[in-house]
Amino acid sequence: METREEYKKIKHFVPTNEEESRYLEAYKQVKKIKGFYTHLIIYIFINTILYIANIQNVKENESYLEWDYFYTAFFWGIGLLAHGLSVFLSNMILGSRWEQKKIQELLKQEQQNQKQWN
Repeated sequence: METREEYKKIKHFVPTNEEESRYLEAYKQVKKIKGFYTHLIIYIFINTILYIANIQNVKENESYLEWDYFYTAFFWGIGLLAHGLSVFLSNMILGSRWEQKKIQELLKQEQQNQKQWN
């Protein structure tokens, strides 16, 4: 695990070339993926405990597959799905290429504004 100082260095790191920039993007993506997998492990662990606790209280004529035993997993699962989509699909839709293109566009626009006033 990284120390707080190492994280601060990387967080405020200003890349000086393309390779460093790609490294920083990859580092950020790895942290997002790690966060998702941590979320997934906690989801599985907690929901397993909840399900086991619930089935121990099942009445004689009741099914183990009642909605009451799964609603937490269902709604939390929706949140987990959204988290996963934001981690794995965000690069496809609004990824680093889009960011770079937008940055270049804004810088070009700023240069044009500066030229206009000079």
